[in-house]
Amino acid sequence: MSCLIVRKRVVRRIKQKQNSTLFIGMEMLLGLHFAMVSADTKPLEFDEMVVEAVQRKEKDLIGTTGSASQGEISQAQLEYRPISRNGELMEVIPGALANQHSGSGKANQYFLRGFNLDHGTDFTTYIDGIPMNMPTHAHGQGYMDINSVIPELVKKIEYGKGPYYAEVGDFSSAGYSKIFSMDKLPEAILKFTGGEFGYYRTLAANSSKVGSGDLLYAGEFNFYNGVWQQPEDSKKFNGMLRYTLDQGDWGLSVNGKVYTNGWTATNQIPQALIDNGTLGLYGTMDRSDGGKTNRYSFSTDLWNKSDNWKNNANIYALYYDVNLFSNNTGYVDNGINGDQLHQFEHRVQTGSNIEHTRYNKLLGFDMDNTLGIQFRHDEIMGLGLDHTVSRQYLSTVSNSSVSETTGGVYLKNQTYWHEKVRTITGLRGDFINNVVVVHDTAMHNPNVNSANSGNQGQAMVSPKLSLIIGPWFNTEYFINTGFGYHSNDARGTTLQLDPNTGTTLDSNSTRISPMAQSRGIETGIRSNFIKDLNSTLAFWWLESNQELVFTGDAGTTQVKGKSHRYGVEITNYYKPTHWLTLDADFALTSARYVTTPVGETNNYIPNSVGRVISTGATLVAPNGLFSTIRLRHFSDMPLDSSGTFWSGSTSVVNLGAGYKQKKYKLEIDLFNIFNSTANDIAYAYQYAYPAGTSSQTGIMKHPVEPSMVRATVTINF
Repeated sequence: MSCLIVRKRVVRRIKQKQNSTLFIGMEMLLGLHFAMVSADTKPLEFDEMVVEAVQRKEKDLIGTTGSASQGEISQAQLEYRPISRNGELMEVIPGALANQHSGSGKANQYFLRGFNLDHGTDFTTYIDGIPMNMPTHAHGQGYMDINSVIPELVKKIEYGKGPYYAEVGDFSSAGYSKIFSMDKLPEAILKFTGGEFGYYRTLAANSSKVGSGDLLYAGEFNFYNGVWQQPEDSKKFNGMLRYTLDQGDWGLSVNGKVYTNGWTATNQIPQALIDNGTLGLYGTMDRSDGGKTNRYSFSTDLWNKSDNWKNNANIYALYYDVNLFSNNTGYVDNGINGDQLHQFEHRVQTGSNIEHTRYNKLLGFDMDNTLGIQFRHDEIMGLGLDHTVSRQYLSTVSNSSVSETTGGVYLKNQTYWHEKVRTITGLRGDFINNVVVVHDTAMHNPNVNSANSGNQGQAMVSPKLSLIIGPWFNTEYFINTGFGYHSNDARGTTLQLDPNTGTTLDSNSTRISPMAQSRGIETGIRSNFIKDLNSTLAFWWLESNQELVFTGDAGTTQVKGKSHRYGVEITNYYKPTHWLTLDADFALTSARYVTTPVGETNNYIPNSVGRVISTGATLVAPNGLFSTIRLRHFSDMPLDSSGTFWSGSTSVVNLGAGYKQKKYKLEIDLFNIFNSTANDIAYAYQYAYPAGTSSQTGIMKHPVEPSMVRATVTINF
């Protein structure tokens, strides 16, 4: 990119801030700089420096995003936010929910834009370039466990909602997030947290200069018994080593991470049995539910750049295993031993993401062109489902090995047609190849094994288009459209016979395609017109061709049909003074199946949340005192397609306060200060409890945790 091109883009950004003496002065300096430098100057470095200055206010993203639904959260915005569990990092994304129906070692259940995302099926997350969603997972397609993140070491979280972004592929119909770790720390961190119900956490982190780079190292220990009548006895450890080198025109980072966790779980229980006193609100139907998981990863990021191009390459490898024991139905299938299931797998995952961007001029228009190549292979061994009692083996439902290979190529062009008009066009191509080998079934029938083994593949093309107009009066306008997809469980793509009976599956449960496509459209506004207020407004619509997923709890597939979703989202971030920050996010959604499911009287999508509100206020005084209060609310939602059962709405208020000086920080967090007993999550299905009772269909609930206090001491040295 020539110096002239860089100057035009940077000055255009600066003119949006004409009311600031700082930015007027910077424009004058830029004019002098570009008049004096030669063509050999590396303008990208200067451009990045100016962008950092322009973005000195949080969430000031005018001119930097492709949609109103894209954003960025910095560590500064997380510092004073009370966080009771890692999944709440996803709740910084406006409209997103991260709930829990089991023990804290299990991945959260996520909700966004009318999707019950299960554990991540239509929302993808990357941590330092490694995709966290796991296809063909023992428990659920796209399983996304972010318990391996250390919140204090998150540098920033980038996010985007909708299928409009060429650089993300699988599991991104509802959107994506990218979490980046810090490269170095200004000071060492030693942090201790203690709280009610046996909560203890210790974090130690530091960084040191090693050669020309920085080595960051950290360890986290977390123990928690929980509020449940059956103690959770959760034991979590996270370890991290990260080496970063920045030489100006090239650099690298090398990451090694370790995560392990073991816990006893209290799953959802029948509302009717709580009402009649058979079970307590925090009771359980099976005291042996729980799990254990391990994750070890290594990745490296390499980049280099010149005047008019930049390259990025990310390569990663990881080992993962999980054992989950869950009894969600009591004694429906086995009136004597109960319905506990053991879901398990061992996985080796490798992959790479390579991207080249070139800045040039064509027919007088500035443009950026990006070519990206992505590859991933999951070798899944011992992938199975057993019947168990108190974690002891009874019988096999399925046991398989899966080799799943995915690849993606994308082209993205951003053209500046005018000072106030730009477009982003993208074309993405993806392929997937599944090889499934069924080793054993409950029948031990070779014919069933052979019929359900096989090889299936599919390719898909996903075009994307965005138009951005403005800014006028610090306001930009967006129109976005695009196609996306999520992959289906590989076992479902080859399944032909019921593993329990050996009979041919009916037309609603036969072999499914490896990919399910979606398409969406959105129009939105991002405005900084009112001084110190950053706001967005977005109207969106999304169609999913088939909500057809493999049900890990049953070992078979289930048709959910085509669906339509639409909604409106409003976000606001207001900093009227240097000591006060206010934010308020609202999301309203309607979600329906296109046709009424067989046997139902309506077309509701179960667990589709219609209203999400997140709002808060943070005060940070010059003398070091601070406080914050936050409200998290989501509306009543249907639990079945007919609308017979509803969950009820939930509102939780958290409060935090403390005192911070340069070398230490003291804080107290009060969670659920009004002691709500509403549902964290609820379902409606058949259950039988205790043993010997007849089965019935009703609401199964997992309540929010009651009021609790946690105190933290942070020491910097």
